[in-house]
Amino acid sequence: MLPAESRLEVRKRLPTNESRKPPLLFVHGGYCDAWFWEPYFLPWFAARGYAAYALSLRGHGASGGGDTLYIAGLGDYEADVEHVAGTLDTPPVLIGHSMGAAIIERIVAKRPVRGAALLAPIPPIGLLPVASRLAASHPDYLMQMGGVDPSRLSSDVLQALRPFYFSADVPAKVLAEAARHLNAESPRALFDLSLRLHWALPMKDHRPLFVLGAEGDLISSPDDVRATATHHNVQATILPGLAHMLMLEPGWTGVAQAIEGWLRTLK
Repeated sequence: MLPAESRLEVRKRLPTNESRKPPLLFVHGGYCDAWFWEPYFLPWFAARGYAAYALSLRGHGASGGGDTLYIAGLGDYEADVEHVAGTLDTPPVLIGHSMGAAIIERIVAKRPVRGAALLAPIPPIGLLPVASRLAASHPDYLMQMGGVDPSRLSSDVLQALRPFYFSADVPAKVLAEAARHLNAESPRALFDLSLRLHWALPMKDHRPLFVLGAEGDLISSPDDVRATATHHNVQATILPGLAHMLMLEPGWTGVAQAIEGWLRTLK
């Protein structure tokens, strides 16, 4: 484990009136940062009475830790989430996307949480079978991802990667801003994800998990999402018309509404 990283970027939107609803802490996926939650999700949930926070993991966005990113593992990212959660007035509901969902799964296996939502999660068998599936069906994907350098994203690279992450309906302006917030990713973290065969289930007294995926997701396929849901003994919610970066899709409100519906079941 690396030393604790205290310089963590946190983006937030707060309700205008006092609210008794739990705070929400959003955790981004690989190659991303906290901005991906900001255009839609943070203001939408804040308007409904939830204090909404999103952190950039170490080495991502404006957070510190860039000099040790390439040796940071999922355990270090987990510590980042725990650190930010500990700064909030009350325990938050954790909401993670893709790699962020895997980080949250590590947390709920160790301690009870107020609630946890896993969006487009990596399946229990790990990332390697997902990569093998993509290599067989779309060999250009792994070739492009292997050389992602956020400082030099050519139009060819973006064009090749877009179908895997965004539907054709995502506005060009959103895509352009998203490209500005792409980050390099830790090889150590990707290795951890590749071998993440689930060895632990959530603690017995944990709150029920919520698992959601997208019908058009080529990265975390509906079958992958259902496998995660089955592992946690819950029913998967699969929404149509969305791709992997579902928080930026034109149909993002369906995702937010599904999460809020589940939040209402928490006590």
